[in-house]
Amino acid sequence: MPPATRIGILYGGRSGEHDVSCASAVAVLRALDPARFDAIAVGIDRDGTFRLPSHDAIVEAVKRDGGGGTAISDALVVEGRRVHLVAGEGRGTAAVVGVDGTVLAVFDVVFPVLHGPFGEDGTLQGLLDVIGVPYVGSGVLGSAVGMDKVAMKRAFRGEGISQVPYVWRSEAKWRRDPDVAGIVGELGLPLFVKPANLGSSVGITRVEVAGDVAGAVEVALQYDHLVVIEASAEGREIECGVLGGLDPVASLPGEIVVAGSGFYDFEAKYLDGTAQTVVPADLPPHVVARTQATAIAAFGAVGAWGLARVDFFWDPRTDDLHVNEINTIPGFTPISMFSQMWEASGVPYPEQIERLVELAFERHTLEERRGRMP
Repeated sequence: MPPATRIGILYGGRSGEHDVSCASAVAVLRALDPARFDAIAVGIDRDGTFRLPSHDAIVEAVKRDGGGGTAISDALVVEGRRVHLVAGEGRGTAAVVGVDGTVLAVFDVVFPVLHGPFGEDGTLQGLLDVIGVPYVGSGVLGSAVGMDKVAMKRAFRGEGISQVPYVWRSEAKWRRDPDVAGIVGELGLPLFVKPANLGSSVGITRVEVAGDVAGAVEVALQYDHLVVIEASAEGREIECGVLGGLDPVASLPGEIVVAGSGFYDFEAKYLDGTAQTVVPADLPPHVVARTQATAIAAFGAVGAWGLARVDFFWDPRTDDLHVNEINTIPGFTPISMFSQMWEASGVPYPEQIERLVELAFERHTLEERRGRMP
């Protein structure tokens, strides 16, 4: 029997999505087959310090029932001794070392479940490339473009992918000329204001009246210096998973249904249970096919690899299908749409994890052939 693959789960992080990442880490750890994977988690606290949880803390988190509370309360807290992540002695490995230089663990592959800046935006991917270790998900470029909503929308526009009407503003431009009347005149009301580089609906505001636009922009600017302002899209919120590398495939779509007149914000996703998921979504066959094809096109437009979740709006009255955004490290909490959609498509969660690890090694091999790995 071949030795188990040593896999490092990187979680936590400095972004506003820290708690979501801690919940994702537990879900991934539970899904790994211990006969195939020798797993260890390394957390990054809110200050950016790498920490190695104790073995007992990991075992306790994995063995918990997981029921009750909110979707992000079942989590692996970032705690433990301070460590560093460096290149391992073996080619293509990473080592976890203590501050005294003692090697505490070695990884053959890394599975990052860090959402948002400093984890999903290419910064961590750059570190892992320098170390020379295979890792799950997109490389630096795909991660960066997928994270930055302004760059992402430019990439989609370049490929002719239909999007919700939007404008964007840098903080400097906003300070010089807010032009609220012009923005509302172009996009109408209601509209949505978002930080360009964040996810899990953190920092997003739905604006109903023009007088609230400036306040919503200030909220978004707390998280990023770029702000995206989008028209409100009519229709149903549809999502689709993409899995693969050079020849990616798309899952059956799912749908998000939010109770009342609310929108799919952080509370609806993770805290109050007002959002429901329908997987697979009840859609006409031609919409399913178009959603899948567009999801794969969006995946290619940003240069993604491994996995992504693409979010859409579909208006059944007009049959218009607009891409909202792509997430290159979608959540792996118990309510993760990515895993649910692939389960409905015939790929159980443990198989998804195994396929993602295979794709990590595949991308690493391709990069080595191009001379891009140390």
